[in-house]
Amino acid sequence: MIPKNFKDRVIAPSLLAADFSRIGDEVSRAIHSGADWMHMDVMDGHFVDNISFGPAVIQTVHESNDIFLDVHLMISRPDHYLSRFIAAGSDLITVHVEAEHDVAETLGRIREAGCQAGLAINPATPLKAAEPFLDQIDLLLCMTVVPGFGGQAFMPEVLEKIEAAAKFRETNGLSYHVEVDGGIDAVTAARCFAAGANVMVAGSSTFRAPDMAAAIRSIRNS
Repeated sequence: MIPKNFKDRVIAPSLLAADFSRIGDEVSRAIHSGADWMHMDVMDGHFVDNISFGPAVIQTVHESNDIFLDVHLMISRPDHYLSRFIAAGSDLITVHVEAEHDVAETLGRIREAGCQAGLAINPATPLKAAEPFLDQIDLLLCMTVVPGFGGQAFMPEVLEKIEAAAKFRETNGLSYHVEVDGGIDAVTAARCFAAGANVMVAGSSTFRAPDMAAAIRSIRNS
């Protein structure tokens, strides 16, 4: 699946909030509920204080379902592990500007492999840290919580950064998506859409909603 235009709204449920005892069924449920992408949070217990899953889970989802895989590497050495996530079937790979690697080189390797390239910045990281690389990416992920654990409250102070990222994109004639992740539901999504983001990562508010399809519609239409 080719990523949508950055002006289109994209809903990407986060697998981290799914029932891990039935991952394949959960991904299918998300697809049938209207999900555009599947967001995959990879955590190494070092870059963030949590451990989630690795390439094997991504490969399982890739082989069992047909959905665009938005893989977010919250790991210290994305350059070292990159080839494994490419081989697993990732469609878009996002790495952190704060991680221990040559950012430009890693982004180049992602694109050379035929994947979309994303760059993530934590709430405390200024947009300026990402600016040298914004012409090399397909997506900018502005974390709206401190990364590591699901279920955190949305941080409204990040909205200013989202607005700045959208303005930088327009001023420089770029076309990257602006994605947000953390505390996203229909209410906070509306604020993020208004600020210039178009990709909404939503975990608890989708997978754990009584009606996942209704939850996804409410986020998309907020």
